[in-house]
Amino acid sequence: QQHLIDIDDRFKKPSKSVDKKYSGDYDLYLDSESGKRIIKVEVKACRAINTKIRGGLETKALSFESKEPYWMNFQQIKLDIADVFVFIGVWVDKILYWILTNDEVKNHPIRSHQHRGGIEYQIGITDKNFSDFNKFLVDPSKLVDIIKQKIK
Repeated sequence: QQHLIDIDDRFKKPSKSVDKKYSGDYDLYLDSESGKRIIKVEVKACRAINTKIRGGLETKALSFESKEPYWMNFQQIKLDIADVFVFIGVWVDKILYWILTNDEVKNHPIRSHQHRGGIEYQIGITDKNFSDFNKFLVDPSKLVDIIKQKIK
């Protein structure tokens, strides 16, 4: 969360003084354009790891240009709690940001249950489906503006 605040200080940490129902269920918020409501933001970060080798994350970490197969599993996605999700993909030499609204996550064909019968979901971004997420890629300097455009 602090990483996004460092990029744009319009991201704020939530509290009960801002949202009386807040109980730690989302990570950040933004003031809406109207100022009458807040936009609840959930942040999920994941490293791109080589799926062919075993070992610690430091041995499985990949550069962005690597041709090795990779997987990033964004977990513990709780639908209907946040208005928007920021997925942060981390390679050893690059960081990418995807913004998906709650509806875009809900309706995404790659979304799956994390645990049988549970309320948490996951989305896996891999070398095979990366291009399916291109439309959600956002330059870090435009994160807040794109979120506000998507959530009106």
